Amino acid sequence: MRMRSVPNFSRRVLPLVVLTIAAATAGMMLFAHELPLGWPQWAQNPQHTGMVQVYGQTPKHQLAQIVYDPFVAQEQAEQGGSLVVHYQVPLVEGNHVYMEFKTGNWVPCNPTGSWYGNIGNLCGPNAWNQEIWNEKDLVWNNGQLDTNWTFQSDWKPEPDGDGYNLGGWEPVFHAVLAGGFVYVPGFGGTIWKVNKKTGVAVSHINPFGSIDPDTFVAGPLSADSLGNIYYNVMKLEDPASGTDPWYGSDVLGAWLVKVSPEDEATMVTYADLVPEAPLGTSSCPGWFYDTSTLPWPPSANDVAPTFLCGSQRPGVNVAPAIAPDGTIYTLSRAHYDPLVSYLVAVNRDLTPKWQASLQRRLDDGCGVLVPIAPADNPNQPNSCRAGTTPGVDPTTNDLGSGQVIDQASSTPTVLPDGAILVPAWTFYSATRGHLMKFNSHGKFEASYDFGWDTTPAVYPHGNTYSIVLKDNHYDAGTYCFDSTNPICTPLPPGPYYITELNANLKPQWKFQNTTTDSCTRYPDGSISCIPNTNPNGFEWCVNAPAIDAEGNVYANSEDGNIYVIDQHGKLVHKLFLNLAIGAAYTPLSIGPDGKIYTQNDGQLFVVGDKKE
Repeated sequence: MRMRSVPNFSRRVLPLVVLTIAAATAGMMLFAHELPLGWPQWAQNPQHTGMVQVYGQTPKHQLAQIVYDPFVAQEQAEQGGSLVVHYQVPLVEGNHVYMEFKTGNWVPCNPTGSWYGNIGNLCGPNAWNQEIWNEKDLVWNNGQLDTNWTFQSDWKPEPDGDGYNLGGWEPVFHAVLAGGFVYVPGFGGTIWKVNKKTGVAVSHINPFGSIDPDTFVAGPLSADSLGNIYYNVMKLEDPASGTDPWYGSDVLGAWLVKVSPEDEATMVTYADLVPEAPLGTSSCPGWFYDTSTLPWPPSANDVAPTFLCGSQRPGVNVAPAIAPDGTIYTLSRAHYDPLVSYLVAVNRDLTPKWQASLQRRLDDGCGVLVPIAPADNPNQPNSCRAGTTPGVDPTTNDLGSGQVIDQASSTPTVLPDGAILVPAWTFYSATRGHLMKFNSHGKFEASYDFGWDTTPAVYPHGNTYSIVLKDNHYDAGTYCFDSTNPICTPLPPGPYYITELNANLKPQWKFQNTTTDSCTRYPDGSISCIPNTNPNGFEWCVNAPAIDAEGNVYANSEDGNIYVIDQHGKLVHKLFLNLAIGAAYTPLSIGPDGKIYTQNDGQLFVVGDKKE
């Protein structure tokens, strides 16, 4: 399929009548009216489908390169070379680009530079709180992206704790465009309403009355088609008290907040949204953790230990999704136990609609994704214990459960037929995950074992739709991290795919990253490559791919390229920007003129088919 490079902007727009006719033919909601030009929020629209109704430009040229995170070198040094930070998607409207920029100071909190090396150091108060998050309006002038204004927010992220809950992953700061304003996360559960043209705050919206420094805006802000803003808030124990806010104390409050265009704020507690969930003081299903009993399950009849559950709250980086009928979808989990997680449906007035548990939905563990060891080789690496019941999760000896974890940016997607996709983590599938599909009434319908931390994009066509997601295979042991135990032998890295699924979550095609050389671009534009550093290819570092009106898929990779893949799973084009080993999982966006906005190691890159 040929990429269209049409200079006339009007020819880039897919006529809405095409989608409308398709919707009428299929008897489905294809959300044509919900697809604004540009990219106003996470995954483009209220349903989070990641699709635009314009044709993307062919990425032949790099049009701009701007650093938005000056602390990347320090952040990577603290995590063994990996950039464990979540970033905002570039928000695009007309010739304006709204993007987060970090300033302030970096204070190291993990001098060892190893994964989870910040345990006991309370990374948030020591380092993250010294940074400053800003929203900038960048405007195109004569082919250059110039700063129009900068708004400095007082937002701060949730602190890391004395355990593995965030694992050093810096939470996301994420604004949203609605009406004539940019809504920006603020301090203490508040948001700022900023004039798009001037960058001046016209109101500071505080649903809570007073400002509490231990209350946090959690995850991206979302907007519906009427201009209402939705976001999650949680209140944590102050780590300065010496108590770990994630494992030493239950969450102290959790809310879904709605703000009208007139600045009227209403909210509902997660306790009210998930009334059937176990109480915070209950014992909830846990998992085996004593590695001396590997392979797991320790015996065919063993029952995993129970844990203190903790109260329900949102995942740290979850953006609420909004269906055309006004139903809001969010993800909830028990504060201490991610095995007790829910997809939550909420009515327009913030009353509960239904809740669907992610627990015990999966039967593809032992004997499917994880081999069962034969009796004559009971210590076969990466296998379940001989005699294990087929299908169970070896870490629990029970059916598998989708988990909402705080290190991910995965968020719900509303499909054209009204069903909902939930990207969840599942430890037993080699630290990958499962994409879970529920219908509009909360009935579980299907799952797909996928490559973790992604919000899938959706392409409507004919009388159906396709789903595009990252599908990395990681080099961790199948279900444990004890490198001294042969059961936990690391798997070979890769393969790494971008995968397209049909409406039933069955693969339609897979595009594999086959790049093997590590290349670097120097300031003079020259490129130097070291051959065969990655014989199994490179990870896809995109956490929310984009799809244009022709169905072309846009995704970024750690090999430093931006890729364009057509609806047959074939490479259309790619452009090398710079190597990004250990780069953050980042989203990308498509502007109303088809320019592509992508990210690489704390830098915003803009690519297109011609230099202006």
